[in-house]
Amino acid sequence: MVSSSREIVYAAVHFQRPARLPVRMASLGVDDTAWIWRKTADRVENGARLDEWGCRWEHTDVPNMGQVKGHPLSCLAAHESLRVPDYSQDWMYEECDAVLRAAEEHEKYTQAGIFMVLFERMHALAGFETVLTGLLDDRDNAAALADKILGAQINLVRNFQERFGRRLHSFSMSDDWGSQRATFISPALWYEFFFPRYKRLFEVMHAGGQDVWVHSCGRINELIQGFIDAGADVINLQQPRALGIAAIGERYRGKVAFESLADIQVTLPTGDVDKIRADAEELGLHWMLPEGGFIFSDYGDDRAIGAPEAAKRCMYAAFSRVSERVYGAPLPELP
Repeated sequence: MVSSSREIVYAAVHFQRPARLPVRMASLGVDDTAWIWRKTADRVENGARLDEWGCRWEHTDVPNMGQVKGHPLSCLAAHESLRVPDYSQDWMYEECDAVLRAAEEHEKYTQAGIFMVLFERMHALAGFETVLTGLLDDRDNAAALADKILGAQINLVRNFQERFGRRLHSFSMSDDWGSQRATFISPALWYEFFFPRYKRLFEVMHAGGQDVWVHSCGRINELIQGFIDAGADVINLQQPRALGIAAIGERYRGKVAFESLADIQVTLPTGDVDKIRADAEELGLHWMLPEGGFIFSDYGDDRAIGAPEAAKRCMYAAFSRVSERVYGAPLPELP
């Protein structure tokens, strides 16, 4: 029996033996998922883009999404003046229904997202150094800022849920936590301060019937269990070589579903066929199970990582062979 895209993704996330490896490669014309985007309250002031939280973004000559260069809060105590986005405004969601109906027509697994969900939003608002030092010597104001952000994100989640219910299958979110070598703060501090807040957010998502997908860059080996304990269903890791493919598989395979691809730093940009195939084979060996637990996913910004299309097509073919070996069926043919 041929399974729908929605069934394949759901089965992989929940370890229910997907018919093949799920794939999210919209750039190559194949995607088992559909992104349910909303309108934002971003604006332009004096030629600079301000996001809906008031953070000012700038770009360099390097082609990527840019970075926050203007923080609206001068210190953590300034959280009292912060005006969080009002996610109850109907205009933000006015095009979501049409996108959902198109996704349902093609039996896709649907997903909405939160950019900079907690830690990243904290340092976008107040500055990286300010947040790190504040976690140690200004805990009350750090907690007040975190809770104000968390309240806004929960409001966003509930507005999606109230409008679309279980038509929305998942939420994804980004919070980068690591350098190439380690996490930015100790696991003990992370568990003490951030874990209960993630847990609260994930509980709200699960209560509405949505799966929880988390993205985090860097060597976050010691935090993956924390995300699992908080309730994450899928963790997006795009630097598997930095993490250690075998090491991560030994610790976490079968406990959470992974969303990944050939390493976006040391493998995919090289275009080296042997390295790309090796990444696919090792991820299949150490991170996948016949029951599921893996989603093959695009990075989403080829120019930023310098990934040639030929390398991505090679990667797609490599993961298709892995899919056939592990699940008994290859990936869909590329257009």
